Amino acid sequence: MLIRRFFLLFLLTALFLDAKPPQLGPKDVKIKVEEILKAHASYKRLSPELVQRAFQNYLEELDGTKTYFLSSEVEEWINPSEKTLQKAIDGFQNTDFTLFQEIHDVFSGVVDRRAVLEAAIEKQENPSGVKSDEFKDLTWAATVEELETRLLRIRALQAEAAEKLGEETKEKFFQRIHKRRLNREAELLGQNSDDRLKITLSCVLKACASALDAHTNYFTPSEANQFMIQVQQRLFGIGAQLRDNLDGLTIIRILENSPASQSNKVKINDKIIAVDDEPIVGMDITEAVDLIRGEKGTPVRLTILREVGEGENREVEKWEIELIRNEVVLEETRLDSSFEPYGDGVIAHLKLFSFYQDQKSSSAGDIRKVLEQAKKDQKLKGVILDLRGNAGGLLTQAVSVTGLFINKGIVCSIKDNTGKLQHLRELEGKPVWDGPLVILTNRASASAAEIVAQTLQDYGRGLVIGDSHTFGKGSFQTFTLDPVHNPKVNPQGEYKVTRGRYYTVSGKSPQLKGVQANIVVPGLLSEIDIGEEFSKFPLDYDEIEPHFEDDLSDVTPFHRLQLGPMYKYNLQTRLSTYEPYMETLRKNSQLRIESNKNYQNFLSEIKKKNFDSETIELFGQSDLQFVETLNAMKDLIFLLSCDEKR
Repeated sequence: MLIRRFFLLFLLTALFLDAKPPQLGPKDVKIKVEEILKAHASYKRLSPELVQRAFQNYLEELDGTKTYFLSSEVEEWINPSEKTLQKAIDGFQNTDFTLFQEIHDVFSGVVDRRAVLEAAIEKQENPSGVKSDEFKDLTWAATVEELETRLLRIRALQAEAAEKLGEETKEKFFQRIHKRRLNREAELLGQNSDDRLKITLSCVLKACASALDAHTNYFTPSEANQFMIQVQQRLFGIGAQLRDNLDGLTIIRILENSPASQSNKVKINDKIIAVDDEPIVGMDITEAVDLIRGEKGTPVRLTILREVGEGENREVEKWEIELIRNEVVLEETRLDSSFEPYGDGVIAHLKLFSFYQDQKSSSAGDIRKVLEQAKKDQKLKGVILDLRGNAGGLLTQAVSVTGLFINKGIVCSIKDNTGKLQHLRELEGKPVWDGPLVILTNRASASAAEIVAQTLQDYGRGLVIGDSHTFGKGSFQTFTLDPVHNPKVNPQGEYKVTRGRYYTVSGKSPQLKGVQANIVVPGLLSEIDIGEEFSKFPLDYDEIEPHFEDDLSDVTPFHRLQLGPMYKYNLQTRLSTYEPYMETLRKNSQLRIESNKNYQNFLSEIKKKNFDSETIELFGQSDLQFVETLNAMKDLIFLLSCDEKR
């Protein structure tokens, strides 16, 4: 079973629909909603709660920036009456989506008001000191005056970036923003009543799908094609992850071995404001990304703003940078291995970026080769399995990687939308490494990575060190889009739906809570609000019974009889190997961190609200979290060896 969390090279918004609406009719929407509900892990019918969520989602599809509606104009749908909710449920059954059409009609009216407000703020002086943080977690304005002030402050933020472009380009830049707004409004309102209905229905599908949970979504044909790029894990561009801050696209991550990384010209937190002299401030991020992408070997020129200096001496400089586009493989590096000398041997550091498998290699196979070779060439004393930033991949590979460190036994259990429980087991029973093991995680370790970390923790085979907890994604999805066997996108659109949850052998699921670290060693993401708990409408946490004693209940009686005697020999037991040393390990780690001025400066820096980077170039060391984890591993090896000598 393929369970993937796709790394998005560019963050996408869902605010813009296709110029050509999906070919949907009311019956199509009813059928698709029913299909999604039938397959979903938790919800099987439309409830008042789901409809209220759908209303909220629908409003945000039309006005995600909170710059059109007033709170009084959406109150009826933000806090709907029981009568309104029931009317919407009845409407779904009868393919009557009048209530959603009414929302669209109100939007049509406020579009005219927006034009009047835009004309008014053009004559006003821009306020100073506007920050992009002001526009996070907005609610709808209460009055027209408040809405006008909001638009003016957005314009001021954009104008600050435009100042760097020069007067002539600045004028062109605001003309582009105006044009983009008009185009967006036209796309949402349609050219005729037939278009309007199709647009409304596609918004209904989006709103209903995303009301179920954070990972269930409907894609328009255009979005489905974009999704195909992510599925195929390749495109041609510069290899940078971007975030739209209204005043430009901020680089928040640079992929290894990409044009952006190899040139050493761009840095984390650089803000792109133009591409090939085309201003992109105010442009939809998907369109801006299209300008950056292009044919392999062709140049692209970026105009960026970069903050330099410290404190009062900090200023913003404008840079012109040219990069050569190339193929970008989204998987980045699959596995990196290195060895740290310790005493008369080494500690292996295995950085696993994803759980992968193809005709040539696999994550488990590659790790096995590295460890077996290390045991031949050197005295291997410990292994650090680094799963930071690992967003998952093949679940079968997660089971196989876990199997490298345990005997036989259950690794993971899956409960699908029917309630059926299936156990995934390690059957070989020959671990490649049974010595000291640490799993290094952070808040971006997700899905299959969480299964590996938590299962090894459950069995007592490894210590989890790193951020206080991992991402917290304990669910899996299936897709109507098949990029291998049937890559043609349906003109009615595609969808993915959450089918069930993962559990480890202890019966715990990573869902919402994540994997809790045995020893907390803060890293770059420790203070950033990322994870399932911050997503919209996440699935609830759930547990099942522990399965350390495997009764093979999910196996047919015939196969149970055949498998039983062989399988149950040498099952992995719960170990307490590390428990006597936990207090010492935690105390030593805490003392090192507290006495390390470098680390304390690092911790102070990441607590700043504007710190949002996955790469650190400060404080003299590139990876303080790993250095401390290595020290904890050395402590563990030393303590274990002392006991062996007694």
